Amino acid sequence: MYAAKFDYVRASSIEEAISLKGANDESSVLAGGHSLIPAMKLRLSTPQKLIDISGLDQLKNISNSGSFISIGALCTHKQCAESDVIKNNCPALSDAASVIGDPHVRNKGTIGGALAHSDPQADYPGAILALNATMVAKGPSGERTISADDYFTGLWETALGEGELLTEIRIPVNSMNANSCYVKFPQPASRYPYVGCGVALNSSGGSCSDIRVGFSGVGEWAFRDSGIETALKGQALNESSIASAADKASEGKAVLSDHFVSEEYRRAMAKVFAKRAITKVS
Repeated sequence: MYAAKFDYVRASSIEEAISLKGANDESSVLAGGHSLIPAMKLRLSTPQKLIDISGLDQLKNISNSGSFISIGALCTHKQCAESDVIKNNCPALSDAASVIGDPHVRNKGTIGGALAHSDPQADYPGAILALNATMVAKGPSGERTISADDYFTGLWETALGEGELLTEIRIPVNSMNANSCYVKFPQPASRYPYVGCGVALNSSGGSCSDIRVGFSGVGEWAFRDSGIETALKGQALNESSIASAADKASEGKAVLSDHFVSEEYRRAMAKVFAKRAITKVS
């Protein structure tokens, strides 16, 4: 099937992209296009105008400010997977980026596009939640920040406002994020996670002093798992305590069920992969 007719414009700046989007409610922003273009070909998305921001080089940088890692929204999955800055300071993110799709997707798809699309079975959200990231959005009213905990609001929904663009992802530089990982149970063909689990952990004297756990692919949108976090904080980090905490995975959460994986199986795998992730950083 072919996409419905649309107008195309290539933005020369962030400000121009925001202005163009504000002038047309039926427009869509094109970054890597790996979610939008297939949806358009199936006519699940029929924008009147495509605003191409892929040429905005100011959104393609990764840097360390000292207090946070700054990742431009147009950084590709390959950039995020291979960046030493990310590997050394927030390895959960490089873990997630390295297992997205295939080389073609990783070379073209962008972190900003993936997070703005907010697919419930994307890899980044679980890692982003575990890393306590902050999203930077720009729109007609200026710039604002959104915490990862507040960003994912529903099925393919985010806290981005009308006319706003996601321009940057910031990840705090600290020992907890430096000791992080992301593991997943992938769908064999698409590589989307049936279950994806991100964990960042601090320990002291062999016990867990702090932990953040994020899940992708389990619910209708990504979520922090406070049950695991509460169960493990203050506990000695051993096989028994980790298994006991991991058994709390997805408690009280609505879990997806589809023709690939049942709710029961997803819940079981959430426990398995939570245990693997926590063990990896303990």
